[in-house]
Amino acid sequence: MSASMENTIRTGDGVIGSRLSYSLLGEPERGDVVSFKFGVRCRKCKAHIEGFDNEFCPYCEANLSHARKLHYVKRLIGMPGDHIEISGDPINGGKVYINGEALDEPYLKEDMNYMGNFTYDVPEGEYFFLGDNRNNSRDSRYWEHPYIKRKNIEAKAVLSYCPSFNFFEVKFL
Repeated sequence: MSASMENTIRTGDGVIGSRLSYSLLGEPERGDVVSFKFGVRCRKCKAHIEGFDNEFCPYCEANLSHARKLHYVKRLIGMPGDHIEISGDPINGGKVYINGEALDEPYLKEDMNYMGNFTYDVPEGEYFFLGDNRNNSRDSRYWEHPYIKRKNIEAKAVLSYCPSFNFFEVKFL
């Protein structure tokens, strides 16, 4: 894992997810930590390419038919039909509002640095994701297409673990 989900999931931790959570037991819910397919990584130039619509790498023109699929883990913030505002000021920092109400986020590592005022309207069948470490997360705010289709959501993350030889820790999410 990268630092984008710290302190919920630490850099280097492994994550175990439940595919049954969304295939048999229900639908994704706001606040879930979710694994989803995001795009591919070009074998030739190592570029990360969003989505699955490209046949060739836009940077080096390599064929992407056998490119490595990218899987991300982020927190589900926006549900289909939600209106999301991310706003604030340089002194008080940024805040997320869902349909006009401030989102309570006790899982955040630190206050979000102010980054401007943004609005998103989540399309039907799609979802909006943010990392818990907002000041160090490449998430929906930065993607060319900020929403993930339901078909690309794979699993609900249920626990993280530290795979060190000297230390083993498991944390339920």
